[in-house]
Amino acid sequence: MIRIATRSSALAIAQARQVADLLGGAELVEVSSDGEPGDKARFVRGVERALLEGEADIGVHSAKDVPAEMPDGLAIAAVPAREDPADVWIGVGTSLDDVPEGAHVGTASLRRRAQLLAARPDLQVGELHGNVDTRLRKLAAGEHDAIVLAAAGLRRLGREDEASFAIPAEAMTPAAGQGALILQTRADDAESTSAAATIGDETALRELTAERAVVALLDATCATPIGARAKLTLGNGAEGPDDPIAAGDRGEAAAESLSIEAFVGLPDGSEWIRDRFEADAADPAAAGAQLAERLLGAGAREILDRAEDWMPSV
Repeated sequence: MIRIATRSSALAIAQARQVADLLGGAELVEVSSDGEPGDKARFVRGVERALLEGEADIGVHSAKDVPAEMPDGLAIAAVPAREDPADVWIGVGTSLDDVPEGAHVGTASLRRRAQLLAARPDLQVGELHGNVDTRLRKLAAGEHDAIVLAAAGLRRLGREDEASFAIPAEAMTPAAGQGALILQTRADDAESTSAAATIGDETALRELTAERAVVALLDATCATPIGARAKLTLGNGAEGPDDPIAAGDRGEAAAESLSIEAFVGLPDGSEWIRDRFEADAADPAAAGAQLAERLLGAGAREILDRAEDWMPSV
């Protein structure tokens, strides 16, 4: 039976079980990230170690936690169908405009902090750490008026009803890979790689490829205040290449289009850059690189350098 390496948090287990179900059954191998140094990238190291040491065959990661570079001997085998990449607001208010002035919002993400303050400078944004359950518990205890979480995580935990509203994409560009899972295998393990590929989704893979290219070329980390979102659509506006399309009497496939957008900003919301354009869907990595170059041309490097200096005071 295939062995799936996963962290032991409730969300990680839920994600791994979803993958196991898609594969028709698998054994879960729980690993720990306790004691791992660094930022959110530490979340993947225990899983990667289990793969490299032969303790598991497939590793399941939240795509937004996986660094652009991975250890020698490991590779991305597949990306399953993606959940909603949006960020959601939980707490007071029915829209971002409706939130009371001066509301206290909890988040550990500099990307979310930057965009919240860019849209609503009056908000009081405070530090909030812990898993999803811990953050929801702190909200219920009154430590914050609201918190911001990923829609995908809530849905995978069966708690999507707790969201007050989805924050519009024009106000909150998600993290690169948000809502997507990465299935990682040993590069020389053809059997596990083949098994993972059977549940891969081409649309999700191409979107993720474009987004990861943006953050890689901007030399971003999991903590950098940057968001990137790619969306593959067909000529009639349907999402994804697998949607049934009636393209005239000849049954021709509709042309694909890749829209890609990104946000770079200072964590205090005082300065930011947003950009969006339609790219060649056939080469998502090149599309991500093109967007990164556009951002750099607009001054993204200077903003990110200043953001790095600002981060220790957060």
